[in-house]
Amino acid sequence: MAAREKIIGGHRGMYSEFPRKGGSAPTATHYCPGCGHGILHKLIAEAMADLEIQDRCVVMSPVGCAVFAYYYLDCGHVQAAHGRAPAIATGISRAEDDAVLISYQGDGDLASIGLNETIQAANRGEKIAVFFVNNTVYGMTGGQMAPTTLVGEVTATTPQGRDPRDAGYPIHMCEILDTLKAPVYIERVSLSDSKHIRKARRAVRKALEIQKNKLGYTFLEFLSPCPTILRMDARGVERFINEDMENEFPLKRFRDRSMEATPIQRQESDFSRESLDRVFGISGADSVEVRNDPHFQTRSVKISGFGGQGVLSMGLALAQAAYRSGRFISWYPDYGPEQRGGTSNCTVVISGEPIGSPVVSEPDVLVAFNRPSLDKFGTEVKKGGLVLYEAMAGKFEAREGVKALAVPATEIATSKGVEQAVNTAMFGALMEAGDLGLPREAYGNAFKYTFAKKPKLIPLNLEILEMGARSVKE
Repeated sequence: MAAREKIIGGHRGMYSEFPRKGGSAPTATHYCPGCGHGILHKLIAEAMADLEIQDRCVVMSPVGCAVFAYYYLDCGHVQAAHGRAPAIATGISRAEDDAVLISYQGDGDLASIGLNETIQAANRGEKIAVFFVNNTVYGMTGGQMAPTTLVGEVTATTPQGRDPRDAGYPIHMCEILDTLKAPVYIERVSLSDSKHIRKARRAVRKALEIQKNKLGYTFLEFLSPCPTILRMDARGVERFINEDMENEFPLKRFRDRSMEATPIQRQESDFSRESLDRVFGISGADSVEVRNDPHFQTRSVKISGFGGQGVLSMGLALAQAAYRSGRFISWYPDYGPEQRGGTSNCTVVISGEPIGSPVVSEPDVLVAFNRPSLDKFGTEVKKGGLVLYEAMAGKFEAREGVKALAVPATEIATSKGVEQAVNTAMFGALMEAGDLGLPREAYGNAFKYTFAKKPKLIPLNLEILEMGARSVKE
């Protein structure tokens, strides 16, 4: 008779099965036998369930062995770049005041690449429960030296043992954060054996209870087993933590100010249409009702050149023209640190429906003010598209299926004595040849808003606009 598998039941706060993980064992985690992450996951899950905060919890699990925590913990999850979990958690906490944020990080992530993020979040007293797993090595990548590696400990990158003369000393995160005023609760516990796990369980519940009540920043460090990388059996890794690690990282409750702490009250953000209009100085007469038009073909325009050529302002003028025509628009700038002379570009998307992303890899139209822009973006224009480029950039052969037109924009602007109006001449060429689905008058009307504070410049710019249009029409 074939053997039958009987599942007794799941763990509170965790999924009963882990289909996100994949594989043939839906109730097994991906962690190695004896790994501390599995223990800590259960402690967190149990506390979330008992405190009735699962629906409020959001876990950040950046790069490390626990990057797949979302396979297991039955709550909200947001992945973060390496070391950036405190920054992401800060943003969510500020935007969602009722959320309970858990930043679950390993020693390589938190104490190395994420050290600054950790210290800054702690110093601000953010409403975050940080669970810091210290197993003295980079477990996921093969056992390299970590910031917490013990002096003399052999790792893949310290085959002779960690030498403080070359690699410094193990970093003590609890002690560092204890120098700050803002944190409410800081403690170092261990996951080495049953006795220590019971104490860790109480600490986890304490940290999450503080978060439930919105009292402020909590930091728990867990001395955790990694038997696979440390090449130890259960008894050996228990001894390593209880003796070697505890000698360097003594277990201690550094701080508990939860009794005197008061709930953090932040001002509510107001993103209503009325508030935004007031902030940006927009009156009711200036606003335009934008409506869905699924029949309108979405167009994208990339404008590129040197800083100071009016690249970004031309993009804004185009966005203004499209908005005044009742279209959804996005304007996405990209420029270097140089205020003048550096490369810059922007992308404008014009659509009859809400725009999901302002990033465009294949624009319908490229407007290039210089040769580097042609060389960089000229091959990205989609087939059937258009390249408008400054004639002084030299001859340009567009790829098959793409039309290219040289625009004497500098010559036109110079002839009118306004060299900085190169972008206006190019804007006129775009109006004539761009086929963006906008009424011709929208381009001219855009200048009424662009030069609203300098009305004397409007007639001259309208003249240059028409000259730019004629240059590609003739």
